[in-house]
Amino acid sequence: MNKISTFASAAFALLGFAQAAQAHQIWIEQPAGQKDAVVRFGEYGENLREASPGLLDKFGKPTATLLSAKGEQRVDARKTSSGYALPFGAARGDSIVAEDAGYPLYTWKQGDKETLNRYYPAARFITSFAPQQPKLVLDLVPTGKAGEFKLVFKGQPKAKTKVALVTQSGWSKEGHTDEQGLVKFDMPWKGTYVAEVSLNDRDAGERTGANGAEKFEGTSYVTTLTYVKPDGVAAIPAGPAATPNK
Repeated sequence: MNKISTFASAAFALLGFAQAAQAHQIWIEQPAGQKDAVVRFGEYGENLREASPGLLDKFGKPTATLLSAKGEQRVDARKTSSGYALPFGAARGDSIVAEDAGYPLYTWKQGDKETLNRYYPAARFITSFAPQQPKLVLDLVPTGKAGEFKLVFKGQPKAKTKVALVTQSGWSKEGHTDEQGLVKFDMPWKGTYVAEVSLNDRDAGERTGANGAEKFEGTSYVTTLTYVKPDGVAAIPAGPAATPNK
């Protein structure tokens, strides 16, 4: 298991089917030559994309927003056999954010105590390092400097937090945000990078679910940022695609 997978798994410490789901992340892809983007669920560094039927069906109802100079366009993502399709893509200077606020609550057992918790996956796709404002509860945004990002949680910079950067080949790096929430990476390879950060919030809350009000005692946030670097050293080839979980 690579570093990003280990980091996410430790954050959630779940068992069985629930662990497989919560240890994953969502990220946004916009394949070269295609105008529309797609939200994936799995492990980017392991070349794992969950499918339907299978673990992809665990999702609630992801939403996505295109952020451009023309304004914001928010949509419900459409489930396909390999991800959640979006009716738009990001042009140069645009960004896309996605989140799933309706992912099923799960029980976390610590010793003899059980708590009902929320898993909140989110993602951002950027086309440049131009500075951006946060939109997600836990958000990683570019600052205007190449390879530098700012981590924001509930509108405030988040210091001393681990951020992992990975490519599809499994190459990875880890960094920690400073007192201003900043972290910077060297990105030597040409191609797609996915940065991931997770955070456990102890604040209890309530949301509206399919059967009415749902109370939870904490939230596990996991957010990614995707950037496709147009230049650099030729990327290490990715291994064979991993088999999706059933």
